[in-house]
Order: sequence, then C-alpha cells, then structure tokens
Amino acid sequence: QVQLVESGGGLVQAGGSLRLSCAASGTILSINVMGWYRQPPGKQRELVARITSGSATNYADSVKGRFTISRDNAKNTVYLQMNSLKPEDTAVYYCNANIASRSWYFSDYWGQGTQVTVSS
Repeated sequence: QVQLVESGGGLVQAGGSLRLSCAASGTILSINVMGWYRQPPGKQRELVARITSGSATNYADSVKGRFTISRDNAKNTVYLQMNSLKPEDTAVYYCNANIASRSWYFSDYWGQGTQVTVSS
C-alpha cells in the first residue's frame, strides 16, 4: 500500500509565499514522475508542475517564474515552493506520483489534497 501525504497549505495574502510538501510512504520500489496539480473552485483539475526522477521539470505557463518544484529522492518527497502568490492560485492542490510498489508496474497515486487560499 502506498500513501501520499501533503502538508503546507493555508491562507496567505497576495504576494506571499507557501511551501507544499508531499511524502510518499509504504512499499516503494521506484518513483518515476512526481507532480502537483490543482483544482480551483468550480473548475477542472490542472497540472501545476512536475519533475522526473532525473530532476527535469515542466510548469504550467501560469506559474512559470513564481513556482519551483523540487524533490528529495532519498526521502521520497516532492516540494512546491510558491512565491508571488495571486488570488487566482486559490485551489486545492494535489500531489501525484508514478510509483512501482509491489512489482515493477508503475501506477499513479494521489494525495488527499491541501487547500491554498490567497486573499487579495
């Protein structure tokens, strides 16, 4: 069984910063891509950023230059540093990871979500 546990969400004023963390635990053979998605109120879930096991990254255009994704492979943890936050960044943020658990077949796992609210 694999679990992804997120932390670091909260309420912040526009222009402020937050750092999200997501730790994977359980039976893990290997982790491929890890990423962050978000779902604003009344909208569909969208990709924010993702990072490969070799630390190659890509970002949504809306967060480029403001958000930075990183990972600690030894801790099976992915981070999202969010700077210069805007009200439109308000959403539930979900961690995602592509993990090989009890076999070398990779599956997608999701965290429970953490609320980020940016006030104007």
